[in-house]
Amino acid sequence: MIDLRSDTVTKPSEAMRRAMAEADVGDDVYGEDPTANRLRAVVAERLGKEDALFVPSGVMGNQILLNALTSPSDEVICERHAHIFHYESGTPAAFSGIQLYPVEGKRGVITPEQVEPMIRPESAYYMPRTRVVAVENTHNRAGGGVWTLDEIAALGKLCAQRGLYYHLDGARIWNAATATGATPAEIASEFDTVSACFSKGLGAPVGSAIAGDKAVIAEAFRVRKAMGGGMRQIGVLAAAALHALENNVDRLAEDHERARRLADALANLDGAELVYDETPTNIVLFRTPGVDTTTAIERCRERGLLISHGTVDSLRLVAHLDVGDEEIGEAISILEELFGESS
Repeated sequence: MIDLRSDTVTKPSEAMRRAMAEADVGDDVYGEDPTANRLRAVVAERLGKEDALFVPSGVMGNQILLNALTSPSDEVICERHAHIFHYESGTPAAFSGIQLYPVEGKRGVITPEQVEPMIRPESAYYMPRTRVVAVENTHNRAGGGVWTLDEIAALGKLCAQRGLYYHLDGARIWNAATATGATPAEIASEFDTVSACFSKGLGAPVGSAIAGDKAVIAEAFRVRKAMGGGMRQIGVLAAAALHALENNVDRLAEDHERARRLADALANLDGAELVYDETPTNIVLFRTPGVDTTTAIERCRERGLLISHGTVDSLRLVAHLDVGDEEIGEAISILEELFGESS
């Protein structure tokens, strides 16, 4: 099978497995795991923040930080297709007692002009209190869409003016940096808090990091425990994340190029249409007019290609480090067979 469902399906390389097996470990709940502590320092430096913390998943990372930044009955403004709105199991309400206020963006990007009218008046005691504006970069449901530094800064200026926290769901921040040429620290600089994945694109078997100032990460440490994330000898997982950061970031450009190959092929098929004309990172969204998404997924599976649902009416292909040029060529042949010869 050629698996293009997600960049989370990768398997640890032999070198990564060796790093995990040889990791120096201790009890992280006591702050005594040396490998986890080294990861905290490396991530904080790369993201330009005072401190960082390893967490089991991107969902937990986002939800820890939203909890740390809010009180029950507060509100978080986000883009309508944001991961925290669609794919995090209603946890803002369930765990933190907060609600999300979605704003329709353009390929995942929301502007100060859109957000400012959504900020609740401080005098309106009968309304929820706006506390956080959350941004996703790259944006999953927007086909790997990327924010520019100017777009980030403009919304950050509004947050600063209105006294709001600014949170970055940077699950694929490494892809955003590759696509824009900016460093992760430059992308994260406007934000109070950041989450970043090691298991999306970088090949680690599990894990994310969250970063911010020392005070918010101290609170995040407490919330992580409350959410069941107080793991012990996590150096074996932190070692995989360190290996991923040291070896698998620079090669992300290869995934972006392979995603563009897939998009270019789909653009020339009579039975397929791209959701977006541009493919800036590693995600491709497309539709198959006349063939429902479930049927299309099953037909691809029967021929040895695994793909996934994108949005309600679209399909998704994601390039990653376990799929090389040869497999991409085979995937294109399958797509051509199923959805029409090249025009």
